[in-house]
Amino acid sequence: MNQEPGITLTHQGGYRFLIDFAPAAASLLADEAAPLGEGVGPTPGQLFAAAVANCLGASLLFALKKFKQDPSGLRAAATIRTGRNAENRLRVEEIRVDIALGRPGGEIEHLARILDQFENFCTVSQSVRAGIPIAVTVTDVGGITLKGDGRAAR
Repeated sequence: MNQEPGITLTHQGGYRFLIDFAPAAASLLADEAAPLGEGVGPTPGQLFAAAVANCLGASLLFALKKFKQDPSGLRAAATIRTGRNAENRLRVEEIRVDIALGRPGGEIEHLARILDQFENFCTVSQSVRAGIPIAVTVTDVGGITLKGDGRAAR
């Protein structure tokens, strides 16, 4: 079994935590949004959505490169929808990831095959999807939808 490098969180005051990814990356300050926190860093929900979007973007990049296609200009945006469970606790109910290619879809060879398989490479989204629906849409530089309809799937 592979193990990712450890992450250490240190309380800084209020709801702020310093997240240390050493030695892999620079530290990051996270905070809850007001009124609970001061909003001086990304919230845990934003970090969660960022992890899913980053993994999906990297997976699409991997699939494009596998077919020797230029991934230039690839962008991913993530949003989360929250709601209350039966105990009235706030929970993430859906993650939406919109990925935009930097080129027209018609210029990318093997695009259908790439779009059919890239999500399967994403460790994070495939793990999360077991409990939280994730909606993925891929568009090209012209805004043409190449994959997805914005509805979450498990």
